Amino acid sequence: MEPTDHRQGALSVATESGVFHEQAAAEPPFVVIEPLRRTAPLIFASPHSGRRYPPELLADARVGLLSLRRSEDAYVDELFAGAAAHGATLLTATIARAYVDLNRDPGELDPDMFDERPPSSVLTASARVQAGLGAIPRVCGDGQNIYRRKLSLHEAEKRLAMVHRPYHATLQRLLGETREQFGCAVLIDCHSMPNSSRGAHAPDIVLGDRFGASCHPSVTALAEARLRRLGYRVARNTPFAGGHITQSYGRPMSHVHALQIEINRALYVDERTLERTNGHTRVRADMSRLAEALNAASLHQSLV
Repeated sequence: MEPTDHRQGALSVATESGVFHEQAAAEPPFVVIEPLRRTAPLIFASPHSGRRYPPELLADARVGLLSLRRSEDAYVDELFAGAAAHGATLLTATIARAYVDLNRDPGELDPDMFDERPPSSVLTASARVQAGLGAIPRVCGDGQNIYRRKLSLHEAEKRLAMVHRPYHATLQRLLGETREQFGCAVLIDCHSMPNSSRGAHAPDIVLGDRFGASCHPSVTALAEARLRRLGYRVARNTPFAGGHITQSYGRPMSHVHALQIEINRALYVDERTLERTNGHTRVRADMSRLAEALNAASLHQSLV
């Protein structure tokens, strides 16, 4: 079954501070891929795998491209591409996480990054902001500061308006349409994690369901069982229980479930060079098998 690729076109976004226009580009900020026929209430989303670095980011960066790329969930979009062949929808970012982080609340802005202070709120003092990993990241994946200068709030608003808000509007639409069609929706939020920070006995995969708050336990259990049968060491909620997307969209009582999956990058990529390894083929095939198992489970019958 071949998927249908619905690419977003030119973007013209109205905001309180004006209207930002961007001409149609060969690579949009995100891509929606639909199967020819939807047979499962599944949406696989990859908010951190974008590999497009806008010129203004590169011009302002005090670090090289490889350092910027260490923020990526490298090639995660490729690992889950086979899900469309099993009746699922895919939503994948194409803009780099270093430019704007789609798995953050848009209010998580670091006051120290800007030439004027953003509106003060609890979010501007969150642990993620303090670590330099807000909606507009201050540091890249290797801990280095990204920018050689302070940004303006107008620049931050532009990124949020052109990338962040349209991505989340699309995700909300897909979840709503899926729940209307099947009676429920299951979001699999797809990420990767560095092996170096997990230690010698690192899990291969971490499933995060906010300790049961964002997803029905049967979905998490099914995913864990399938991944273990495929030979992976699987952990739950430690060290990653689920981020902004899982927390925001997972509403089991409303028949919308969100499960975060983190894959150890050492399984499929050389973490020093970010080049794909031979493991990429295996992991990609296994993630397709995971999608197949979730489809075969007829979740729409058990979750409504």
